[in-house]
Amino acid sequence: MATTPDASRSSPAPQTLGFLLLDNFTLISLASAIEPLRMANQLAGRELYRWYTLSLDGAPVRASDGLQVTPDVSTTVPLALDMVIVCGGVGPHRSVQREHVAWLQSQARLSRRLGAVCTGSWALAKAGLLDGFETSIHWECLAAMQEAFPRVALTTRLFSIDRDRATASGGTAPLDMMLNLISRDHGRELSAGISEMFICDRVRGEQDQQRVPLKHVLGTTQPKLLEIVALMEANLEEPIGLDELAHYVDVSRRQLERLFQKYLHCSPSRYYLKLRLTRARQLLKQTPMSIIEVASACGFVSTPHFSKCYREYFGIPPRDERLAIGAKTTRSVPLGAEQDALLKHTQVGAPSQDLVSSAVLALAQAQGEPTYASVPL
Repeated sequence: MATTPDASRSSPAPQTLGFLLLDNFTLISLASAIEPLRMANQLAGRELYRWYTLSLDGAPVRASDGLQVTPDVSTTVPLALDMVIVCGGVGPHRSVQREHVAWLQSQARLSRRLGAVCTGSWALAKAGLLDGFETSIHWECLAAMQEAFPRVALTTRLFSIDRDRATASGGTAPLDMMLNLISRDHGRELSAGISEMFICDRVRGEQDQQRVPLKHVLGTTQPKLLEIVALMEANLEEPIGLDELAHYVDVSRRQLERLFQKYLHCSPSRYYLKLRLTRARQLLKQTPMSIIEVASACGFVSTPHFSKCYREYFGIPPRDERLAIGAKTTRSVPLGAEQDALLKHTQVGAPSQDLVSSAVLALAQAQGEPTYASVPL
């Protein structure tokens, strides 16, 4: 982490992030990544993070919804960045240029942490910076990216944090990724406070998955398999036997098993169990249903059997999952703490004294908020 010459010994310099905007980036992903940083500063009452938006030439970049964002600076200007996050969106294979690739490679040589939101992972992969790294990308791009970059360890998780790479699938998933990063930097109390401020009922973790439409994965080539999975999804409380499923779609049980092994890489019973356990996890996290009720609603004949299957699949028993969701944090509110520190802003490696991070302006405006400095660090 970069430090300023006159940085307080007790308050290390803020981490500096650069958000590289690709043409047609999704605005919701950019906002989901930046807003947690703004709120982290507000609740801490000091500048923990600062950020800049960048483009190749500093010219406005059009988002996928047609709105234009004027970057703070071009990539030709040297900045002391701790992390670079690529913001992608529609058509990343068209948006990523050779200049993007060269600049990202230069950032990697400087040992910067690298990340991406939505389809920004495509740019990092094209630069050869995701080979061997677990990587998340929006499900629409999964198949194309796997084909183009076979050395990238793609996953359907909402986000992935693998060593010094952090990638999020898109939409609001960057919010969860940033909350997890903030929690690692400054503790769970701060990330929980940010979650409360954004009316976010829970912080999703690295094990949470995108719901990828199976028809997107298989296309239209396997209508019987799609029909079987639809039957499974519609009958989670009272699971249908495999022989009966095969009969419904007019295939033999052996054909059924071959379809699942070939296209879904597991047995039909294993896939069915995965659907039921995934549904159980949603109910545990999003409803007040008891564990017994959840087990029954997901087709388990006994609570011990449900708990055993749940622990084997998720690595945590249902009871602990529920306790983790119900955990509450209490926060004192020492208003006005460290307000003087806000005014001390030094720009390390900035091209000129005129370039001021948006974080400073946002933090100054937040001083009058009741939540300012409400999480002591």
